[in-house]
Amino acid sequence: MQGKSTATAGQTPRISVDPSGYPDLVVVYLGFRVTTWRGLKALLGIGKGLNRIDRVKPDGLLCHETVIYGLNHIGMRQYWRDFESLEAFTRSEPHKTWWRDFGRDPAGSGFWHEAYRRSGGMEAIYLNLPKPIGFATFAAEQAPVGPFMTSRQRIAA
Repeated sequence: MQGKSTATAGQTPRISVDPSGYPDLVVVYLGFRVTTWRGLKALLGIGKGLNRIDRVKPDGLLCHETVIYGLNHIGMRQYWRDFESLEAFTRSEPHKTWWRDFGRDPAGSGFWHEAYRRSGGMEAIYLNLPKPIGFATFAAEQAPVGPFMTSRQRIAA
């Protein structure tokens, strides 16, 4: 770990961070939930793309971490330099094609993401999930159409 710890002899090391160097930081949590046996195959398919993100970081991706939510529910936490970098990645290959294909056929799985901007704004999308999670457990439901169609529109609302 970089930085200086406040630990003295016999204490647990503690550090904090100063994210002020990233005024446009965006944190995204993503999840992929297997809902049928067919979804297991879909999960294995996206694994290739996720491995590529770890090997060749897209421009603007500061950190990519894998998160295990449960036996049939995996996810990621990503830190992006700014919303523009995140948006450029989502509109490029292979993400663009995966997202389009998933929208047509979720293949026995569900997907969600929640995005949080340091400068303000939060947004989320949930597709084909068996029960609400995250914001969907308490916030008013809104169809992703019109002014809520894209992540950019939702995060600015």
